[in-house]
Amino acid sequence: MTDYGRFSTEKVLEASKNIDKMSALEIAELINAQDKTVAYAVEKALPEVARGIDALAGVLKGGGRIFYCGAGTSGRLGVLDASECPPTYGVAPETVQGVLAGGREAAFESIEDAEDDEFSIVRQLKDAGFCAKDACVGISASGSAKCVQGALKYARGLGAATVAVSNNADSPLIELADISIIAVVGPEVISGSTRMKAGTSQKMILNMLSTGAMVRYGRTLGNLMAYMVPSNAKLAERALRMICAETGADRETAYAALKKNGDVIADAIRELKGAK
Repeated sequence: MTDYGRFSTEKVLEASKNIDKMSALEIAELINAQDKTVAYAVEKALPEVARGIDALAGVLKGGGRIFYCGAGTSGRLGVLDASECPPTYGVAPETVQGVLAGGREAAFESIEDAEDDEFSIVRQLKDAGFCAKDACVGISASGSAKCVQGALKYARGLGAATVAVSNNADSPLIELADISIIAVVGPEVISGSTRMKAGTSQKMILNMLSTGAMVRYGRTLGNLMAYMVPSNAKLAERALRMICAETGADRETAYAALKKNGDVIADAIRELKGAK
């Protein structure tokens, strides 16, 4: 049986023991003070984050896909990060996928027992045709989620790239992944509520992984979202501003180039720069 009490994310934070007697402002100040420590915990894991970025970029360059795998908050954060890659970087929806223990409905409703099913995520990976050229990013605050352990074992067994994101120094995921990103954030303000500091650290790390991988995959021009899909009024306006700023073209010329190039901002910029 797993000794959950040994995980730092399950321990009690002394500073919040009397939170039920605090004012609203005191509660907010306490949470804010704890949140300030998260970036420092992530900072200590930056070398591993960098390794993760290079590994995931390599998978994309090889025609593979990235699968974020988790349960509860960790899984939902993976779904969130994956869902934002197509509109931000113009990649296909299947390029980065979030897989939740319990399936898609677990994104909206808590299905806690799915975490204990070692094959809950594996079954979904099989349905998606997961293979050796893909990557599995397993996310679990304590590292004890059986579904995530099962996913990493399955991926590694196929020879796929494996990355673990966890929040305990002795996380069980460490021995299951090629690269382990461990941000030790310590006990939560509400004991065991890992949607808080642990979840915040995971969001920060996933931001780095996907952003870094996409940059190294060539899905930006400098720091511009030049492969962004201009699918609404705000994004269409942003696209025109990018083209005008990069090329010196007027809005009419920029719009014509954008449409000529199938709404691919990077191609419109290249065409207009080449025309000079």
